[in-house]
Amino acid sequence: MTRRVLIIEDNRDLAELLSLHLKDLGCEVGVARDGRVGWAQAQESHYDAIILDLMLPGMPGLELCRRLRAQERYTPILMLTAKSSEADRVVGLEVGADDYITKPFSMPELLARVKAIFRRAEKLSKPARAPSSPIAVGDLVIDVVKHTVAVAGKPVDLTAKEFELLAHFARNPGRVYTRSQLLDQVWGHGHVGYEHTVNSHINRLRSKIEREPTKPRYVLTVWGVGYKFNDGRGP
Repeated sequence: MTRRVLIIEDNRDLAELLSLHLKDLGCEVGVARDGRVGWAQAQESHYDAIILDLMLPGMPGLELCRRLRAQERYTPILMLTAKSSEADRVVGLEVGADDYITKPFSMPELLARVKAIFRRAEKLSKPARAPSSPIAVGDLVIDVVKHTVAVAGKPVDLTAKEFELLAHFARNPGRVYTRSQLLDQVWGHGHVGYEHTVNSHINRLRSKIEREPTKPRYVLTVWGVGYKFNDGRGP
């Protein structure tokens, strides 16, 4: 199946180079060199992945990423950044980027990351990975097929990454995950040094699904190790 990739990058030479290599992978490629134009193209057509530069004219990459993640439709995003500071990379992940790569980068590494994004998307789309019935624990109901969550019968609005994180926990109740494991299994690969990204997502998730976020009933902290989903036996 042909994959469609949108490149939003204002550097003409880099955008053309990326386009050539992605076409060699068999991808159909769209290119935008302005943030607003990229946003419009992302609305007009469906893409299997978006390669998004952080620094863009028209609309900054972070704002564009936020807008894309606010939509119901989920498209994997690989963020390109010339900034190498930890804060910039963490912000990129926390606004919803699936992965990032810092300029300058090697083309084989970027293509490997794009392929990894495609593999994860393919796995998530397989019906066999989704249970036939919702997962119900206490008053929390997770419908992986319909991609919905409710607490005490009331719908809960989660971001795509928050939902993926919660579903991963709920499929494996009682199993303890380190932050590095969650980065690898939910975000796609380990981001060494950015484990607090997991903390931030879990804090936001708890604020949405827990009656008392400081005394969670579902996503539990295993001190000194990581987190687990309550299997009925407590922390």
